[in-house]
Amino acid sequence: MSLAQQSQQFLSFCQRNGFEAAATFLDAGVGSSNAGFMQLVGFVRQQAETGFIVVIVPTMDGLGDGMTEVARRYFQLSGLGVPVISIDGGDDISELLIPVWAQHRANDSLSDRVKSAMKKIAVKGEALGRPPYGYKVGPKKRLVVVPDEGSVVRYIFRLYLKDGLGIRRLARKLNEEELRTRKNGLWSMVTVRDILRNRAYVGTYSRFGVRVPASHAPLISQEDFKLVQQRLDQRRPVSGAREVSPFLLSGLVHCSYCGSKMVGVTRKQKWKRKTDGATHNAMYRYYQCGSRTSRSLCDYHTHRSDELEAQVKSALGDTRSPVAARQSQNGSVSDYLDETKRLRTKAKRLDRRLEQYLDSAVSGGMPREKLHATALALAAEQLQVEEALAVSIRLAEQQASEGERHRRQDVVRSRLAESWENLPVRERQEMLREILSRIIVTDDMVELVLRS
Repeated sequence: MSLAQQSQQFLSFCQRNGFEAAATFLDAGVGSSNAGFMQLVGFVRQQAETGFIVVIVPTMDGLGDGMTEVARRYFQLSGLGVPVISIDGGDDISELLIPVWAQHRANDSLSDRVKSAMKKIAVKGEALGRPPYGYKVGPKKRLVVVPDEGSVVRYIFRLYLKDGLGIRRLARKLNEEELRTRKNGLWSMVTVRDILRNRAYVGTYSRFGVRVPASHAPLISQEDFKLVQQRLDQRRPVSGAREVSPFLLSGLVHCSYCGSKMVGVTRKQKWKRKTDGATHNAMYRYYQCGSRTSRSLCDYHTHRSDELEAQVKSALGDTRSPVAARQSQNGSVSDYLDETKRLRTKAKRLDRRLEQYLDSAVSGGMPREKLHATALALAAEQLQVEEALAVSIRLAEQQASEGERHRRQDVVRSRLAESWENLPVRERQEMLREILSRIIVTDDMVELVLRS
């Protein structure tokens, strides 16, 4: 249909169903940028408190370019509390998502032959891709144990199961004992958890939906692995849609003592007063050294979010401050291009995870309730990546000359200092990322490093 026909169809649908048309958004053509969708997201956020909002699309596949994008955008809007209605179906597309995805997979001939060949290899137990920590690819393409790494794997399971160490403490102990990952890096909560979850260590080879038991020598017994999974599941927080307030300095602030990024942390506390027995609740937001959070390294360096953000505002307003010197860098355009490439890679990786969740739901391996909760959390992360990518692309395009960049930075810096309280958090965050390379924090000082 032409745009005029789509518009008339949209208005007629609204009239028949008692909706008031608020705005229309357009992504111009297949493979185009997602500017229209991001405008829609911004509109939804602005109008979220004014009343009920629904997004209407002509057809389900009108929500995106391909089923993966359709699913991603559906869950992103759902995470913002917005139902999505397809005009041709006349109802919320949530019930259609799984059966349509199943049909999409059944008709997906683009990579079927490749996947079929890979599955034939996997069925034989022959290793594909990078082997898990503790193994290498040996004769006949089977996994064989790497003795030193295998000992570390057994040690990790023993510390978790027998000694009762949590994942954070376990990562810290490995680092303190100077044990290293395969790439000679430090252990984090993520790398430890991935090992504890990997069925390869009981001798099962898993790839492309194929599981081959007794494919190679196990490092962990089935009984111990099952106990570890039960304990991990008991400690897993209940997933669900929740509203998350963004941390203004996320991705910018670094710990000066170890160089790691500081992460935003929210803590809720509840207590009773002895005097009257009344229950009280409080929420605390602060930035904490990421190395401390994920690896239990570094010291307990924390800063209350409101206080640290106020220090940044003050430093921006002091044009004479020596800490606000521009970072000496060559080719900030290439920096933006590198960042754009990194974000695109991450976006693709997140899309693959979403596809795996949907495939699991189609095969019955994941209940729909769990799919919804898991996909909502993933979609929120995807939306953050898309927004950061849009900023990175826009900034790269803005870099006409070094002098122009510096003049622009001065304007943005001045506006931030003068209009801080009146600017929405996301606009402030975007402006900060535009002018700052990083924010270095000690226990008693904040240093702003401007982009060159």
